[in-house]
Amino acid sequence: MSTDDRTDHPDTPEPNPDYQPQDVGIDRRSFLVRLGAAGAAGAAVAALPPIAGRTAHAAPNSGTPFADVVRPEARTDPTECTISEAATLIKSGKLKPSTLIGAYLERIAKWDPQYYQAYNTVLYDEASQRALKLDRTKYIGPLHGVGIGLKDNFYTEGILTTANSYIFADFVPDYDCTALTRLENAGAVLLGKCQMGPLAGGRPTTPDGTVTTRNPWAPNDPSVTPSGSSGGSGAATAGRLATCTLGTQTGGSITGPGGSNGLTALKPTHGRLSVYGIIPLTITRDHIGPLARTAMDAAIVAQVVGGPDLNDPRTIGLPPMPDLVEAATPVVKKGRVVPRWPTRVGVIPGYTTGTNATALARVAMLNTLANIGFEVVDITLPDEFSLLTGGAFNVSSSERAEIDFKYLKQDVRLFGGRLTGWLPSIVQGGPEVAKGLRARLLLIDRCMSQMFNQCDVVMQTGSTFDGIGLPLCTYLIGFAPNAAGISLPITSVLGGPPFSEERMLSVIAAYQAVTTWHNRRPADPLVSSAKSRIAPTRITCRDVDRECRAAMEGSEIV
Repeated sequence: MSTDDRTDHPDTPEPNPDYQPQDVGIDRRSFLVRLGAAGAAGAAVAALPPIAGRTAHAAPNSGTPFADVVRPEARTDPTECTISEAATLIKSGKLKPSTLIGAYLERIAKWDPQYYQAYNTVLYDEASQRALKLDRTKYIGPLHGVGIGLKDNFYTEGILTTANSYIFADFVPDYDCTALTRLENAGAVLLGKCQMGPLAGGRPTTPDGTVTTRNPWAPNDPSVTPSGSSGGSGAATAGRLATCTLGTQTGGSITGPGGSNGLTALKPTHGRLSVYGIIPLTITRDHIGPLARTAMDAAIVAQVVGGPDLNDPRTIGLPPMPDLVEAATPVVKKGRVVPRWPTRVGVIPGYTTGTNATALARVAMLNTLANIGFEVVDITLPDEFSLLTGGAFNVSSSERAEIDFKYLKQDVRLFGGRLTGWLPSIVQGGPEVAKGLRARLLLIDRCMSQMFNQCDVVMQTGSTFDGIGLPLCTYLIGFAPNAAGISLPITSVLGGPPFSEERMLSVIAAYQAVTTWHNRRPADPLVSSAKSRIAPTRITCRDVDRECRAAMEGSEIV
C-alpha cells in the first residue's frame, strides 16, 4: 500500500492562486445566528437570515469529473465503475447505460434478496426502460446512465416510500423530492429504494425489529452491522449494487454507514443540499448526502443535488455552490500529489492513542497527509467540549415530537421498536429545551472560535458536528479483523467549519490519489457457508437504548 505522495495521475494545470475555498470568506457568526433562528422557528420555519461574507471568488480551473485512468477491473465489470469511471466510459461510447444498469439489476437479483437486503424496493422495469432510453439520448452529463439508490424516506412519485415504518407503510408520494429531480435531470437512473432503520433510527430492520440489511464485508454473517440508519444505502454502494446512493443524517446516519461500509460519505453543511421531499425528523439536524466510493464521486453527486431550492428555506441565503469537482481533483506536480490549498489538519487529543489497528491506521493516514504537504497539528478541544457534546443538551427528540405529534396522539404502536427515540420529549420541559438550544449555540460558537482557530479541518471520532450543522466526510484508511476474524473497514471522519466541503474533499482526494484502500471490493457471499443459514436476528430494547445513547452523545451508531 502506497504511503507517500507519488501517484499515477498525470500532472494537472497549476491551480488558480486567487481561487480560495469558500470557508475562508464566510462570516461564521452569521451561520451561528442562522442555525439559532432555525431552532427557534421549528417546523414553522419560513425564512432564515442569510449567511454574510464574501461569496464571489476567482474562478477555478473547471475540474473534470472524468477519470484520468479507468481501472482494468472497471472495464471488465461495469458494477466496479466509480461514477467518474462510468462517465468516462459512457461518454466515449465504450459503455451503454443499459449495460451498466443491466449489470446492477442482475447483481441485485442474484444477491440482494437472501444476503445484502440493501433494497426495500427494486425498480427492475422502470430502471431498465430508462436506461434503454438514455442509450438513444444525447449525453447529458456525468450521471448519464449512472445507477443510483435512494434511502426509503426520499419521496418518489408513484413509488412506495415507507421510511421502513408502520406509519408510512402505504404511503405513495405524488411528487419527487428535489434530490431525485436533480439527479434525473443530470441523467441518473433510480435503481430502487434502499432499506433503512425504521423511521430513520438505528440499524435497518423490519418495523418490528428483525434484522434485514447485512454489511457487504461480512455478507454471510448478519451479526455484523452495516450501521444505521442509512445502512441499506451504505450496503448498496459498498456491495456494488449501485454506483452511488443517498442517505439522510440526523444523528450519524450518513457517517455511520459510511464508516461501517468503508465509503466516502459526505454529510454536508446544514442547508447545503435540499431536504424537500424527505420524510422529516427535525428542522435543525436533518441532512442528506451521498454515500460514495471516492471523494470525486461524492463531489459529483453533491454538486448536482446542492444549491438553493425555493421549496426548502434552509437552502436560501447561503453562499453559492462552489466547484466541488474542481476541489476533488487532485493537484499533481511532477508526478507528486500536493495540497490544493495550504491546510492545517487538526488532530484531537487521544486520536492516535494506543497500539490497536485503528490507532495504527490513523497514524499511517496522518503520515501520508504530512508527506503530501498538509500541516498536521495537535489541537486542544474547546472549553467544556465533553459536557456540551455528552448528550445532556440534546433536544432532538422534542423536535421529532413536534413533527410527529399527530402520530404520537394517534397510536404510539405505529413507532414500533423505535418509540424510544421520541420518549425523551415526554420529560423534556420548556426549560430543558431552551437550555438545550442555548447549549447548542454555545458549542457552535466554541468550535468556530476555539477549534477552528487552530486548524482548517479536524479529525473526528464520531458525528458530533451533525448536531451543529457542520460538515463531515468519512473515508477508508485500512482494515482490521473482528473477533470472528472477518476483515472490516477502518475509516476516518474529517470535519470542518461551515461550507468547508471544498477543502475537506480536496484533502481526501489527495489522500486517495496516493492510496488504494478505497478501491478494495468486498467478496461476494459464500453460497454454501453454514453462516448463511443463521436464524434472523432481532433488535432488542438494549440495542435500541444503546443506539439512542450513541446518537445523543454524537458517536457512531453501530
